[in-house]
Amino acid sequence: MVVCRGNNVILIGLGSNLCGAEFSNPREVLVAALKEMADCGIAVKKLSRFYESEPVPKSDQPWFVNAVVAVETELSAESLLHKLHEIEANLGRERRIKWEARIIDLDIIGYEKQILPSAALWPAGPIIIPHPRLHERLFVLYPLRDICPDWKHPVLDKTAGELIHEVENKTEQGLIRPLD
Repeated sequence: MVVCRGNNVILIGLGSNLCGAEFSNPREVLVAALKEMADCGIAVKKLSRFYESEPVPKSDQPWFVNAVVAVETELSAESLLHKLHEIEANLGRERRIKWEARIIDLDIIGYEKQILPSAALWPAGPIIIPHPRLHERLFVLYPLRDICPDWKHPVLDKTAGELIHEVENKTEQGLIRPLD
């Protein structure tokens, strides 16, 4: 089992606010994504609680179901991102408009201690690690704190709890509540 101490962990954020024809709710979509990860060599070692959150930025879209997982894989960060996009496509995601409602969204939140493209260039590049908006999103920070309370943002040098404290009262964050 992955022990989330420090930053020697690979973290993936999951989100869904549509269910498509195959699933009865967004939570089922996330469970299906977890199964697909396991089927392609991405071993889920820790799973946060599921959270329900308002869309960010705020809109009339359905609320999201979100979670974060700690995984083990032999894939590089770039290969992992490609595999996550394949899983999204397998589950019916079509990328059209930024921040649109979607059946599934899988994001690399952190990949061990890596900063891509580099600390000097972060957050710009074809692959950005850590995720460029994770420190602004309670729907990522709450589940991240659930499974890895000691994890520190490798650029900002703050834990999920410290980042939560900084953004909790911002009006653009929207509501978030645990489902479990």
